[in-house]
Amino acid sequence: MSLMKYLLIFLLFFATTTVHAQKIPKWKITDIESLMNRGDSVLVINFWATFCKPCVEEIPDFIRISKKYAKQKVRLQLVSIDLPSSYPAKITAFAKKSKFNTNIAWLNETNADYFCPKIATRWSGAIPATLIINPKTGYRKFFEDQLKPEEFEMELKLAIGDSKTYHDHSIDRTGKHQNK
Repeated sequence: MSLMKYLLIFLLFFATTTVHAQKIPKWKITDIESLMNRGDSVLVINFWATFCKPCVEEIPDFIRISKKYAKQKVRLQLVSIDLPSSYPAKITAFAKKSKFNTNIAWLNETNADYFCPKIATRWSGAIPATLIINPKTGYRKFFEDQLKPEEFEMELKLAIGDSKTYHDHSIDRTGKHQNK
């Protein structure tokens, strides 16, 4: 084979095996609020960071289970709250290495006293934190802890169904119901 053919084969191989990096948008809390109030999908918003071990542990299950329920209009949105120095390079590289092939945004906010209550009045700012909402039915639950796969799947099933009974409350680890 000629040198030109080798070069062409090499370029074709390289082009088909290269994974393009995901572009991670920079969001403000108002972008998240807008996302929360539109559509008829069940929305899972997971707040995480690359340095948070429990966050990173639960995300693959969130991705897998959300895809399982995609036909029921479940949408997963990961929102990184990493430091500004991590955006975008570190977050993008981490997501690629971890195979987080879902919607990811970076929250460009520094005042937790401002943005946390907009998600849940009881959110202390600890992560992982997950909000599951269904704007169509009014279902809304917030979790400030790592969710086990079976817990997450159970909550998705509730969010998909007629969940007006569960409107606007959260369950802490003691099992007590609490408003937002």
